[in-house]
Amino acid sequence: MPNMQLSTGIIPAMVTPFNEQEELNEPALRSMTRRLVDAGVHGLFCLGTNGEFFNLSFEEKVRIADILVEEAGGRIPVYAGAGCSSTRETVALARRLEHSGVDALSVITPYFLAFTQQELIRHFERVAAAVSIPVILYNIPSRTGNALSPKTVGQLAQIPNIIGIKDSSGSFDNILQYIDQTPESFSVMAGTDSLILPSLMAGGKGAIAATANVFPEAVASIYEHWKAGRFEEAEEAQRVLRDLRSAFSLGTLPSVLKAVLNCIGVEAGLSRRPVAPLTPAADEEVRRMVEKYRQRGLLANA
Repeated sequence: MPNMQLSTGIIPAMVTPFNEQEELNEPALRSMTRRLVDAGVHGLFCLGTNGEFFNLSFEEKVRIADILVEEAGGRIPVYAGAGCSSTRETVALARRLEHSGVDALSVITPYFLAFTQQELIRHFERVAAAVSIPVILYNIPSRTGNALSPKTVGQLAQIPNIIGIKDSSGSFDNILQYIDQTPESFSVMAGTDSLILPSLMAGGKGAIAATANVFPEAVASIYEHWKAGRFEEAEEAQRVLRDLRSAFSLGTLPSVLKAVLNCIGVEAGLSRRPVAPLTPAADEEVRRMVEKYRQRGLLANA
């Protein structure tokens, strides 16, 4: 698959469905994958923050990637999160995921310790050198404690197989600086769903979006409308996401997203502990929100 098709458009940041024993629910994952492909999204992204990568074993990560590659069947690219806390483990996982047949890797900054920009550069250089498939950087400082500076991203963008970055800093200014510091061929992708359209308008290439689990068609249409110059329709589609995004604060990530999916008939199950299910009050609020979306004709059962 040529790089031109990679790292553009709307790519759902997929949740990982579990059963009541907190084990991977493979049939649910297959069904979820088919639903997203059929909805017209531009790629699939597994093993990210909303996919609870931090609570998955090495073997589970590989199994999830294998299932996505199989179900996608080459119709759209599959991106898999390879980031671990050490360079050594990240390289091992990245190589194994490449062997699974994923089209590109997403690599989050190492976490827990605070690293220098030089240490982060060396980390990404080593991971990129260890594989032959494209790598997308992943910046989410609120979770990892490490931010990739625009200058660092500019430097890493010179490496041939580092082709883009997902920015979940929540700062539009940060996205603008990434765009400014990198060549036109490099993809800056929004990881904050409220910034999808603003990022596209500023020169970004798309988004890796959690809300696309729930609204794959609507989120994909932001990109399609923007690409066709239908900016009012793109803005309308962007507004659809507002209430869902606001509801995310009702529980620990990704419990709200999973509750919404379960509510609309997409089997997501619960999150792994210590993430708790929603409180009855929060659950009721989620149901009310889903009902409002249904009344507006924006949400049918999956």
